[in-house]
Amino acid sequence: MEFIINKSDIRDVLAKVQGIIGRKTSLSITGSVLIKIVGSGMTISATDLETGFEGFYPARVESGGTVAVNGKKLYEIIRDFPSEEILIHEIDNRWIEIGNERVEYHIMGMNPDDFPDMPVIEDVNFFEMEAVLFKRMIDKSIIIGTGTDEKRAHINGLFFQKDPAAAEEKVAKMISTDGSRLSKIEAPFEGDFEIPEDIEGFLIPKKGMSEVSKFLGSEGKVQLGFKENHFIVKKEGETLVLRLLEGDFPKYAGIITQKEGSSDISIDRQLLISMLKRMSILSSDDYKSVVFSFDSNRLEVTTTNPDLGESKEDMGIDYDGDMVELAFNPRFFIDSLNAVEDKTAVLNILDLKNPCLVRGENDNNFLTAIMPMKI
Repeated sequence: MEFIINKSDIRDVLAKVQGIIGRKTSLSITGSVLIKIVGSGMTISATDLETGFEGFYPARVESGGTVAVNGKKLYEIIRDFPSEEILIHEIDNRWIEIGNERVEYHIMGMNPDDFPDMPVIEDVNFFEMEAVLFKRMIDKSIIIGTGTDEKRAHINGLFFQKDPAAAEEKVAKMISTDGSRLSKIEAPFEGDFEIPEDIEGFLIPKKGMSEVSKFLGSEGKVQLGFKENHFIVKKEGETLVLRLLEGDFPKYAGIITQKEGSSDISIDRQLLISMLKRMSILSSDDYKSVVFSFDSNRLEVTTTNPDLGESKEDMGIDYDGDMVELAFNPRFFIDSLNAVEDKTAVLNILDLKNPCLVRGENDNNFLTAIMPMKI
């Protein structure tokens, strides 16, 4: 194999696949990328056995072939290479030469036959979504992280479904939870999003979706599809295939529905974030909660940590209901408020048994529910 590549053509993609090749798996070769000559260009493939990537890129081909090379070292060489054109040449015993007339690297490759095959998925009925909207869905959903219990698939995955109630337009929903909080975000799509009658939606791994987000820009559309036990994402010569998780997602509609007797409180989003950051200074692993006291146009937030001390701060709000005292993890609130794009956030509160709902004043497409903690 021998070809010449432009640095700018593969530098960014090699950077994006670092999250995939950096995950430990049962196969050491997954730390490599597979480079294969295809016609007048080349493909780059990467996998962690759960998420697979393949992209096609231009190259000046001198001879064909396939090589597997350490993805981290290849990226570092390409990233810092002093000129734009780079020669990649396979020599004896899977050694690979990378360089030009002034700079030269020799690195050991691996047997490309050991590289896992990308799933061959045919006859996929793709639907389309604006890339920026799909990225927004992912980024706002993965702020709720994964758990350590592999048996609870709904915590490690994002639930993706079609909204059957949206009669006038096609709307997709993405729901995320970690057991203590839940988020829901909606966005329109085009085409046919087909779901089998016996299921409500699909569980897509959060870790894989965080990698998908890296490949989504602010322009163009992305094709999405489900086939058998895989989720497929295609955009401009690049394809990602994610293995779906097996398991049920909890019934969530009641969690994000405002209850009778609850109160909406509009509040300056940035002021509340700053306030909670100050109150978090005295939090610790053993004492994570801050107490919110809502009473007669006033919000008081207090933190008590026997090992460190206590703090208190208040601010004016528009609230004329009964006094309500609730404890929350401040990190959860800060994450949710950072995901809100409006200047004003709306908190919906009721009591200790019901979650606080957080949304933007003018955004009905994104909402987070945060369960209170014991006081």
